Amino acid sequence: MLETWRDTARRYALLPLRIFLGVTFAYAGLDKLTSDTFFTDSANGSLLQTLHGVRDSAAIPGLVDLALKAPHGFGYAIAFGELAVGLGVFFGLLGRVAALGGALISLSLWLTVSWSTTPYYYGNDLAYLMAWLPLLLAGTPYLSLDLLIRKRRSGAGPGTASTGTDRATAAATAGGTGASAGRVRSAPPA
Repeated sequence: MLETWRDTARRYALLPLRIFLGVTFAYAGLDKLTSDTFFTDSANGSLLQTLHGVRDSAAIPGLVDLALKAPHGFGYAIAFGELAVGLGVFFGLLGRVAALGGALISLSLWLTVSWSTTPYYYGNDLAYLMAWLPLLLAGTPYLSLDLLIRKRRSGAGPGTASTGTDRATAAATAGGTGASAGRVRSAPPA
């Protein structure tokens, strides 16, 4: 039986979210790393100025205090973390690990930088946290390096079907059905 458009849509439902979060987080990391002001100590928009500005309104001021002990190291960790998370989820490499990293970054930013945003739904870090959760649960099972690695480990090549649905689709495309995949079809009785 051919795969219906609903099956296809269901299979790739998380792909737009994956692309959006991957591009956004990779861009955020690169933006920090190439910024003229992010790592300076006195410029508007610098990390140090932001940390001092949110310290008293953060849900967990201890996180801000920890970052203030080594603000440049913290800044580089966040920037490289965002870049790694973005690229990982975009390319589907260690998808669940990347999604966990993205969720933790978003959670820490929500509890510190955007905690005092009123009303809460104006702050984007909580929305990003919620957006990471489906990818954390589902991983990156399609159009991903994780899938390619899994197929190579199982001995299936890149073009080889590895799931029941994929075998049925391949058999239907070749002229058979899911039930007859792997069997030679005999001619109908006369």
